[in-house]
Amino acid sequence: MKHIIFFITFTFLFSLRLEAQVSFGKAVNFNDGWLFQLADDSAAVVEGYDDSRWRKLDLPHDWSIEGQLSPDLASCTGYLPGGIGWYRKHFRVTDDAARHYIYFEGVYNRSEVYLNGHLLGKRPNGYISFMYDLTPYLKEGDNVLAVRVDHSRSADSRWYTGSGIYRDVWMVSAPDVHFAQWGIGWQATSLTDRRATIAVDVEVEKHVEATGRLEVRTTLLDAEGRQVAQASGRVSDRKVGLTKRTLTLQVNRPKRWDLDTPYLYTLKTELLADGKRLDGSETKVGLRTLELDPDKGFALNGRWMKVKGVCLHHDAGVLGSVVPPEVWERRLTNLKKYLGANAIRMSHNPQAPIVYDLCDRLGLLVMDEASDEWEFPKRKWIKGWNKGEPGYQGSFDFFEEWIEQDVTDMVRRDRNHPSVFLWSIGNEVDYPNDPYSHPILDGAGATINQPMFGGYKPDAPDAMRIGVIAQRLAACVRAVDKSRPVTGALAGVVMSNQTAYPEAVDVVGYNYTENRYDEDHATYPDRVIYGSETGSGIGAWQAVKDRDFIFGQFVWTGTDYLGEAGAWPSRGLGTGLLDFASLPKPRGHHRAALWSEKPVTYIGTYPKRDDLSPDAWDIWNYEPGQQIRVVCYTNAPQARLLLNGKVVGEMKPYDAKSGIIHWDIPYEAGELRAEGCDEAGKVLSSYAVRSSGLPYALCVTADCDTLSADRRVAHVLVEVVDEQGIPVRLADNEITCRIEGPARLLGLENGNNSDMSEHRDHRQRVWRGRLLAYVQATGEAGDIRIRFTSPLLQKAEVVLRGDAFSK
Repeated sequence: MKHIIFFITFTFLFSLRLEAQVSFGKAVNFNDGWLFQLADDSAAVVEGYDDSRWRKLDLPHDWSIEGQLSPDLASCTGYLPGGIGWYRKHFRVTDDAARHYIYFEGVYNRSEVYLNGHLLGKRPNGYISFMYDLTPYLKEGDNVLAVRVDHSRSADSRWYTGSGIYRDVWMVSAPDVHFAQWGIGWQATSLTDRRATIAVDVEVEKHVEATGRLEVRTTLLDAEGRQVAQASGRVSDRKVGLTKRTLTLQVNRPKRWDLDTPYLYTLKTELLADGKRLDGSETKVGLRTLELDPDKGFALNGRWMKVKGVCLHHDAGVLGSVVPPEVWERRLTNLKKYLGANAIRMSHNPQAPIVYDLCDRLGLLVMDEASDEWEFPKRKWIKGWNKGEPGYQGSFDFFEEWIEQDVTDMVRRDRNHPSVFLWSIGNEVDYPNDPYSHPILDGAGATINQPMFGGYKPDAPDAMRIGVIAQRLAACVRAVDKSRPVTGALAGVVMSNQTAYPEAVDVVGYNYTENRYDEDHATYPDRVIYGSETGSGIGAWQAVKDRDFIFGQFVWTGTDYLGEAGAWPSRGLGTGLLDFASLPKPRGHHRAALWSEKPVTYIGTYPKRDDLSPDAWDIWNYEPGQQIRVVCYTNAPQARLLLNGKVVGEMKPYDAKSGIIHWDIPYEAGELRAEGCDEAGKVLSSYAVRSSGLPYALCVTADCDTLSADRRVAHVLVEVVDEQGIPVRLADNEITCRIEGPARLLGLENGNNSDMSEHRDHRQRVWRGRLLAYVQATGEAGDIRIRFTSPLLQKAEVVLRGDAFSK
């Protein structure tokens, strides 16, 4: 019998093979063969330290997600532990390069890196990529790299951070004269349909005096690999140190990077000495124009449009902060192709380089963000969000020493991504009385703003400091990149309007302050305003849609995330449009009906009550005759409801106020179908749910049939179905997953926020009748048999092919 199983399928258009984004030398992945100990031992820096009993593992690694959930831990980070851990790796240098570097994409947090007992450096920020020169302390034979990671202040963020070396690590070899780290940048200084002019900024780092004729050559290749422009120039300064040079490329009939057609060129840059190649780098180039206007909003390539953005944290539920590229790709694909999103906000920190690569390739705009905290700590809730007494751990203690370097490094690392269109210097650093305060919060100010903030607190830090710091950080951004606007996400607009903060940035983000749009647009007519963080309700979207001068919004959030949790049991915050497994929730379907340019129809149900919920699940199992409210989320002009082929809900027009059409009908088993229709009654889209029987069998679907070097992780969805193959949305059966062949199970994600059981073993209960397994290839060739079983249910399995590849 025909039935509906909802599962989004994907067409993968590009390889997910990782590359280091350092812009010089030869980078080799350095993830394999590490040793780990979750304990602090200062002797671990010593070269001859006995680490024979340490755990063997490959990076990336997050020890917090491996820990035991406990109500005694902090809710802000999802009731998972922190601690202090050490990593060590023994290695030999086998090439004859003059210099060697170690590049970390991210270590959370307060890391110290040692080579053969020598301190290479410390980097407290857990989200910033950084590099150290190994050359002075390398030796022939065995070398030992030791990394101390101090996340003992585990409740240092308002969300789950993870702990450890949770992003990729690279060994970079290079000659004594090479390009600088992130030393190649480009920007289109002019762009028309006839011609583009591209300025390529190059930095050359010389550890010895250069000999011979030193020259830089840069070549632009189109998507088919054909040369479309080239330029070269001398590097005049041969002395030790840093030399900068700018080259100009002219491109005829350029193709543009856009949301629907994210066309990417390849920029190949070479450093030559007497014509011989010393160093080289490749980066992607996407040509586009950005325009922001206080009255008209935002235009990409001259087309005025609304930014339909979502905020994203960096975890993936059961996977913690170690998120494979395939998981990011699926998440971003679902957000764009199904929900209609066109922009991502990196909340509230720089994220892994692969995320920006994917946004470039998929056609998503990016708001890159530096931090959530400045010179004073914010509240971090320990027993549940806004419950009890907060904690005050954080990153404030290294703010003054590191913030300018951190902001500069964010911009230098990410400036070549065409997807990036905004640089944010901070999120909610102006939250009233957390920590800053201002007299405007008394009297009218408290009423105009939000009463929950309370009145002026004269003993709190002076809010005028916000403007001073914003000016400093905006200057750091502009010193590297003037081609994109600087922004900040303001939580207390009324208070910040008394400071220099709004004037320090180019674009002003309003968090949950739609009621200020009209007044502030009139008061500050030259200010460009947008919703930097909003709720997912229709009202916040209408505040954008109905005003030309508001160019967009970023909904909180694109997916559910760990941390910022409610009182136990709660893994995280459930505001996502997608769940922990990146499957659409009802509010995701509601958002798709508001945003998507494709026909959308969805129905959810619940026992009759007076509200119109955007969170209604697609269930059709009730008591016979029970009055049920059926809600329909659609972007069609009208819709009707059919039960077992008969109309039971008359055609109703779209309700612009709620975005929901509804009917109240008595329950009768069978198929319930909504049809979204045009004005003439033609069906544009439909959605059906069926009454299910008792759980009978498991049904399994994988998003690929082969795992290889280019695609190492499969998403395998298992659903509980009845005897007719209909999904049983009320099922909560426990499933066991077993894998035979060259692969391993990373985790089982059911999307249930209140399930505090172990998610990384081979057993897990389904939630709403389904469960997602993350399966990762180990690199050997052979069949991968993934089998799911559950007591009293028919088992199911899927077989994937595993190709051999080198890690």
